[in-house]
Amino acid sequence: MRAKEVRELSAVELQDKLNDLKAELFNLRFQLAVNQLDNPMRIRAVKKDIARVMTVMQELDAKEGAR
Repeated sequence: MRAKEVRELSAVELQDKLNDLKAELFNLRFQLAVNQLDNPMRIRAVKKDIARVMTVMQELDAKEGAR
């Protein structure tokens, strides 16, 4: 997921995406713990996606606060 794609989402969609990504990260960590994880690099990608979504959410909050 690219930052440009994330910026096109609304605040509600961002929150939903964040919840989905956190759930996916939880599942990936669980799979890692029981040695069933196929692609360990997916954990890193999901963490970066979470950071992107949270950054855009923070930018939106800053814009609303500046008004």
